Amino acid sequence: MVEKSNWTGSGLVFPRSHFAQVRDREELRRPGVYVLFESGGAGQLPKVYVGEGDVLLQRLDSHAKSKDFWTHGVAFTSKDQNLNKAHVRYLEARLVELADAAKRCVLDNTNIPQEPPLSEADKADAELYLADMLLCLPVIGVSFFERPRKLTGKKQDLFLVAKGIQARGFEEPGGFVVRTGSQAVKNEVASIHTYLSDLRKTLLNQGILEDKGTTYRLAQDYFFTSPSTAAGTLLGMASNGRTLWKNADGQSLKEIQEAGVNKS
Repeated sequence: MVEKSNWTGSGLVFPRSHFAQVRDREELRRPGVYVLFESGGAGQLPKVYVGEGDVLLQRLDSHAKSKDFWTHGVAFTSKDQNLNKAHVRYLEARLVELADAAKRCVLDNTNIPQEPPLSEADKADAELYLADMLLCLPVIGVSFFERPRKLTGKKQDLFLVAKGIQARGFEEPGGFVVRTGSQAVKNEVASIHTYLSDLRKTLLNQGILEDKGTTYRLAQDYFFTSPSTAAGTLLGMASNGRTLWKNADGQSLKEIQEAGVNKS
């Protein structure tokens, strides 16, 4: 169960292997919104489906029979039963919109839901519910709806200059953000890891990597799972991101991290 103080919502997180055990939960007999997802492999984007239902259990039962890809699910509803059909349709549409913008997953939704007409008050309530839900999701490892945050505080840009391309980014908890406008090579080495090649294809299909003639260009800030995955994607080859990403003084990420450990 996922709950938050001063929030009327509640979430139920479960692996698919335990779905039979959670079917009797009262929460699944209410209106709500849900996310079904698979655990992505190294560097691969997970497949995700977002849905809603008047009775969550009916929709989840259907997907347990018809969708093979998902390994985990999370369903959100309201403890005071104040969520209605219009609210959950709105939440579904907003989650799909956020996932599509972040491009950190492959959406399994074939139809893009439209926001239902809501009164100003109902829309404000739904947005407040969504904000709390988005605070809870990363705690359970669901970060498909988050776009990278802007560089703030003492963080510094790091640069990658190799194979005729230039890129910049910064380290974030759990990964590495490469900035808009960074370049990527077009040609991959023959020995490139399959997951890196697949990730490059996915990013091209999603419009994250744009063809600029002699190179690719990153169309938006993008979050990679590690500095090495970021570097490998840009260079088209297996890469050690800790040694390749360097600050303006030429210090590598590895040297910066080791200096921080020595200070402590």
